[in-house]
Amino acid sequence: MTHSRYSSAIFALVGALIGSLAMLAYASTHIAQIQAASTVGVASAAPLQSGASDQDRIVAAVKRAEPSVVALQVVINGQVVNPFNELFGMGPPVQNYRALASGSGFVYDQSSGLILTNSHVVHGASAITVVFSNNRREKATVYADNPKIDLALVKVQNAKDLPQALPLGDSTKLSRGQWAIAIGEPLELQQSVTVGVVSGFNREETVAPEQPGASPRTFKGLLQTSAPINPGNSGGPLLDMSGDVIGVNQIVASPSAGAQGIGFAIPVNVVKTVAADMVRHPGVTAGEAGTAGFVGIYMSDLNDQVRSQLNYHGPAGVVVNAVLNGSPADQAGLEPGDVIQEVAGKRVSSTKQLQQIIQGTQPGKTLSMVLWRYGNKVLANVKVGQAPTGLNPNQ
Repeated sequence: MTHSRYSSAIFALVGALIGSLAMLAYASTHIAQIQAASTVGVASAAPLQSGASDQDRIVAAVKRAEPSVVALQVVINGQVVNPFNELFGMGPPVQNYRALASGSGFVYDQSSGLILTNSHVVHGASAITVVFSNNRREKATVYADNPKIDLALVKVQNAKDLPQALPLGDSTKLSRGQWAIAIGEPLELQQSVTVGVVSGFNREETVAPEQPGASPRTFKGLLQTSAPINPGNSGGPLLDMSGDVIGVNQIVASPSAGAQGIGFAIPVNVVKTVAADMVRHPGVTAGEAGTAGFVGIYMSDLNDQVRSQLNYHGPAGVVVNAVLNGSPADQAGLEPGDVIQEVAGKRVSSTKQLQQIIQGTQPGKTLSMVLWRYGNKVLANVKVGQAPTGLNPNQ
């Protein structure tokens, strides 16, 4: 996706993950029962005089919302292995990288310091800086993350005197043709505003993956708008003429598909349900990504060339090409360049075999691994996690 991600073109790990029709059905059924967690400290503005023009109403809505809309600057640190570097004299096979990302968000809960944004903007972040419209900068961490719906809550460390939360509207009351206002930080520029109309409902859009090894992602139940959603606008609010949030900006249709001026947002009624659930259940949402096991590595079969580059003369195994930052494998100490020889007491000889073992392990269980690490035998215990939908199963 081109709307929010990495300005560096290195192995951006962590898949961004797909929307689910089942979850959206859940949201529409239960939205009346679950209200947004923040009902106090909501931004307000003086009412306009009767007969105000559309332009005046748009200006007033933007003026009210601007202080509560933020830019997110995200850093992801990790390692990647490229055995060919050594082969061609380009350096060691294992290299550190630093990937940068940017996106938008808005204040969801003023007193708790919670910022709402897209999951794909902050998933796997090692550092987050929240930048407010007055250039105030605050460090933050991911508080809760729902990759399947593509929403996340970020918590700023210093919540004192934050702008008020934006009011959340009702997407069931929207009509085709009514004005829609998108606010965000496109292309890492200062806050900008684009205006269009609500074009359609319950749209489905499949987009190409951002990262190597990831699968195309399909999002369902989206709100379609003609308000341009540019790179960096992801996670920002889509507003109505009253300044209420009617959606969270997410993706723009690919121009290569012949789509011009078509953007998509997560409807606010879905946002209210999912955000309230994230407040109650911090962390990565469990059960949203499927039941297959997941450890968080990119791997490949050993061949003669890789054996030569690693100077590996042992039995068959699977080489770790990269480790997803913060994943179960990362927490267990796996490193790029490791050769996995045994898992759960079984010899492994191919990525297919290892995938089957990992995916067949119940999340929460621990897999013991025997590794070869540049001539040394290393033992690791990996607590298997939940497999995110949309990532290549080579994990």
